[in-house]
Amino acid sequence: MRRLFCFIPILLIALTGCGVYSFTGANIEGKNINVHVLENRSPNVVPSLTSTLTEKIRTRILSQTGLAPVNNDNADYDLSGAITGYTVTVSGSAGTQQVAKNRLTISVEIIFKNRLNDKSSFKQTFTRFSDFDGSQTVQNVENALIDDIGNQLADDIFNKAFVNW
Repeated sequence: MRRLFCFIPILLIALTGCGVYSFTGANIEGKNINVHVLENRSPNVVPSLTSTLTEKIRTRILSQTGLAPVNNDNADYDLSGAITGYTVTVSGSAGTQQVAKNRLTISVEIIFKNRLNDKSSFKQTFTRFSDFDGSQTVQNVENALIDDIGNQLADDIFNKAFVNW
């Protein structure tokens, strides 16, 4: 037991001395990021979607990286993009006339520039969906669905930009 207590401080010192490593697996070389407000190019426009998705992505990156947010073109990292899809479709039926499940799908095209390592830069479309009961209208569940999908998209974008798994 005594050896365990001796090992813990050594392990903590070793992990904190690694520089750019974080417990999320993120590899952060820079000091700041410019996260632009997403443009909404989707045929179906939901007024709160732009601000909600932008804030979820910004919060996810800032909370997991320690990067400082900046609003200039000289940032080490630059993230911009657009919402390209917002669709509701039938994903399951309970017979010929009855819809059992509907699906909300949101797509965003992200342009990520890593000015410290251009090989890590990318332009990619991320798509996520969430199903909801066919007896509900999209308006009744929309905020919760956007919240859920927004978290998934923020995780996907963060992982692509900063986690090298």
